[in-house]
Amino acid sequence: MVRIKVIKYEEATGRLKEIYDELVDKRGKLADVHTIQSLRPESIAKHIDLYMEIMFSKSELSRAEREMIAVIVSVCNKCEYCQIHHSEALNRYWKNEQKTLLLRKDYKQVELVERELRLCEFAESITLNPGLSKEIDETERLRKAGLNDNAILDATLVVSYFNFVNRMVLSLGVELEKDSGTGYKY
Repeated sequence: MVRIKVIKYEEATGRLKEIYDELVDKRGKLADVHTIQSLRPESIAKHIDLYMEIMFSKSELSRAEREMIAVIVSVCNKCEYCQIHHSEALNRYWKNEQKTLLLRKDYKQVELVERELRLCEFAESITLNPGLSKEIDETERLRKAGLNDNAILDATLVVSYFNFVNRMVLSLGVELEKDSGTGYKY
């Protein structure tokens, strides 16, 4: 149950209405992760800009790899909302529901190439133990798997972004929409 006031689409006016309409136009529908920020409309716009930059801009990481990282971070944080949304997005690339479901249960049991496995380990490690990064160079395993500094930065941005969003979703009580995977433009 949402823990703060949320301005619904039907109630929105002014700049909030413009932002909502733009989201519906570009994304296909409005997600509750955005409406939770309705009291600060510009934060929604900035949030979307950051999301689009991290998840959709040109990158050394594929879209599937970025969605896979999103799922791993969300599993670590027990954020069902983002697990579901980003598993659905990932499955659009993998086209293998069983593999996607298994990723959420135990990524170590999924048949992944070394690069994907190392990205999952990296996402898990810096989500669950961010302080260890001072003592352990988590980037070295990524380099050995063939990732360059641009890819490592992009992986870190994805992990950081989903830790941010997971915390917002969990602390403010954002619940999964009834029709979570239908209607979004991935």
